Amino acid sequence: MPRYHKLGIIPPKRHTVFKDNKGNFYYEELFGTIGFEGMSSLMYHTQRPTQVKEIRKSYDVSPKIAVSKNMKALKLNGFKAPPTNDYLESRKCILTNSDCQIIVAAPKKSLTEYFYKNTDSDEVIFIHKGSGKLRTMLGNIEFKYGDYLVIPRGIIYQIEFKDEDNRLFIVESKSPVYTPKRYRNWFGQHVEGAPYCERDLHPPTELETNNKTGDFLIKVKKQDMIHEYIYAAHPFSVVGWDGYNFPYKFSIHDFEPITGKIHQPPPVHQTFETNKFVICSFVPRLYDYHPNSVPAPYNHSNIDSDEVIYYVDGDFMSRNDINKGSITLHPAGIPHGPHPGAMEKSIGKKETLELAVMVDTFSPLMVTEEAVKITEGSYHTSWLNKK
Repeated sequence: MPRYHKLGIIPPKRHTVFKDNKGNFYYEELFGTIGFEGMSSLMYHTQRPTQVKEIRKSYDVSPKIAVSKNMKALKLNGFKAPPTNDYLESRKCILTNSDCQIIVAAPKKSLTEYFYKNTDSDEVIFIHKGSGKLRTMLGNIEFKYGDYLVIPRGIIYQIEFKDEDNRLFIVESKSPVYTPKRYRNWFGQHVEGAPYCERDLHPPTELETNNKTGDFLIKVKKQDMIHEYIYAAHPFSVVGWDGYNFPYKFSIHDFEPITGKIHQPPPVHQTFETNKFVICSFVPRLYDYHPNSVPAPYNHSNIDSDEVIYYVDGDFMSRNDINKGSITLHPAGIPHGPHPGAMEKSIGKKETLELAVMVDTFSPLMVTEEAVKITEGSYHTSWLNKK
């Protein structure tokens, strides 16, 4: 997110001597992307952040592929993913390609016994059920239902839940996640026509500085392996930082829908972008106001992208038999649209109260064994006219 932010104490000039009031050094760390060319933040630690004591074990967490070249429209029940105590074990990858992993999770317990760092991917975590606090080396963020948590790769974090009933929809991205370029002017500021602005994007506001030494377990994900590192210094030892590379939250309820005289195409719902896929938010909105408008989406072929929709809440007027937590996959090249009768029923309606998250990928998605476990019915035949 191209926006400057700072927390805590920092020296007036970077890469210069910085000490506490007792004369102890603070240790500077550049947290950057794309070599030294991309977004970065400069952190100042009470302890050196490089103190590895031990690497205990490494194990494979690669998704197990059930269908590598899928051409079938699918409907999944995300709420069938089993609640699991451990945060990482609860994450079930259902769809994947070389650019991203799409995951559902139902963690029952907070992630407090160890720390987690994903060095492969940025993470976008949508909070469907639950609330709590994301704790990171750059500060903490409170979250609740409807929040997107955007966590850049390399962020060390823990996550605390207030209770055991949590449902998450997660997208891991191998390329950086940004706000759409067309929403920003050449200075990086969001323009007037954008469906949200900087006031809606919430960076960390609470910096947690821990000066402890000891044995701190950090589970590091790289190339679909988890490596268990033991560090000698607490990873939240930062007294201050500034820069552009940090986690933040955005509520789907703050997305301001763009409507028109006739039906608007899906890009008006775009919320985040990468160079490999986009994430969109469908929110409650007024329908089109042309006297002969058809509010239901027109039939269309995704020639260049697979479409995944995660249904959150409300009445999904273009689909039959859709519930909270349902997930649909429409593969590239196959036309899809409203179910029989949905187009006709939409005519004359004034608004929709639907809430959903959509991921459109520019490369085909593979279906995992975890997806097969939660697949429901013969969705690909559900457009046939009923006799």
